[in-house]
Amino acid sequence: MPRRTYLVTGAASGIGRATAARLRDDGHTVLGADLQDTEITADLATPAGRTELAERAHELTGGRLDAVIACAGLAHFRPLTLQVNYFGAVATLEGLRPLLAAGSDPRAVLVSSVAAVHPPDPAIVDAALAGDEDAAVAAAQAAIDRGEGHTVYGSSKHAIARWLRHTAITDDWAGAGIPLNAVAPGTVVTPMTAPMLGDAAMREVVDASVPMPLHGHARPEQIAPLLAWLASPDNTHVTGQILFADGGADATLRGDTAW
Repeated sequence: MPRRTYLVTGAASGIGRATAARLRDDGHTVLGADLQDTEITADLATPAGRTELAERAHELTGGRLDAVIACAGLAHFRPLTLQVNYFGAVATLEGLRPLLAAGSDPRAVLVSSVAAVHPPDPAIVDAALAGDEDAAVAAAQAAIDRGEGHTVYGSSKHAIARWLRHTAITDDWAGAGIPLNAVAPGTVVTPMTAPMLGDAAMREVVDASVPMPLHGHARPEQIAPLLAWLASPDNTHVTGQILFADGGADATLRGDTAW
């Protein structure tokens, strides 16, 4: 496979780190972006950080990228989760799309979650899809104030999955020859999930909401190959898809109703 240039957000830990490592092991050039310990330092929770990401990526690549893998994400009961998971991911992909358009066999992938199939908060999702960050943050805070902070993460992943579905087939993406997809993991053992999984009561709650009959919890290294394939030239016709790498959680939760 020809050597390619990738940008991976959330590259300092978890799935992003594992994906960046796999791509480098395969001989590719990888620019990592995160809050620290990567080639690009950018806070995707803020408009300034999103602009910084696009500008630094342009500087470091000369204006061309072959693939973007947006892994940055949070799972806190805070509006910050929505700002990173939805608005940060959208800004990453929209901001770097011109660099992809100049690349070879360009591809884009983001990380969603099986939590996207959980019932979302409609106010959060509607505001996010309308591009109104202030309203979305207010809706997330309202959910937290009602004692429903657990819905913020799932709503952010539901919203980004819906954004991907209607964006992937547009002229800017499919029309420009750029497949845009998502991987939706189940429970992955990362620094983000470690505190929950380390608590027996919380682990029981997690496993009830994300049942994984095939092999149980995943490691980041088990998600990275699917992200790498979707971002490779081998993927010529898969676009607009959310591929569940969830140990059977989606099938368990929704059965055959998706068909």
